[in-house]
Amino acid sequence: MERIALFIDGANVYAAAKRLGWNFDHRKILEYFSSGGALYNAFYYTAVPTPIDDKQKRFTDALTYMGYTVRTRPLREMTDDSGETSRRANLDIEIVTDLLTTADRYDTAVLLTGDGDFERPVEVLRARGKRVVVASIAEMTSYELRNAADAYVDFKDIREYVERPGYRLPSDHRGSGEQRGAESRPYYVSTALTDSDER
Repeated sequence: MERIALFIDGANVYAAAKRLGWNFDHRKILEYFSSGGALYNAFYYTAVPTPIDDKQKRFTDALTYMGYTVRTRPLREMTDDSGETSRRANLDIEIVTDLLTTADRYDTAVLLTGDGDFERPVEVLRARGKRVVVASIAEMTSYELRNAADAYVDFKDIREYVERPGYRLPSDHRGSGEQRGAESRPYYVSTALTDSDER
């Protein structure tokens, strides 16, 4: 049976949800992407404030209860040249580390992000005989990452399988979540396409 590992870039997925105007059910995501095999592990990467607030604590606890391995980094305050202060954290190193150090334990890596920084790690995994599926939305996915992966899944095409009904986020682009393609396709149908179909 195919062994599957899930790697979720929390900040990227949240930004995609805001663009779409609808939110994800992380339990459904877990079930959906592992439905075609045996789940080795599901990693979720997110930044947390210091000290962590109750809302974020409940969220990370809920993910752990669902079966995710949660990786966190503290948000850091940064001030730019104009005096604007922002808080950010980058978990790319944690994601790449887990992708590569656990590679012997899975056959397929499902990477939920559109960040082009993961192009090279994806190429390395494929050179080691691993299958890599990238899932995001087209407007937030770099061409290089999509090109490097074996298959690409657009969240809009699988909305009915992964949405958290009745829980809306303010959309960055109104109506962008309403276009779902001709029919929503199950994951293993959509990823069975050839490379020429995917690009």
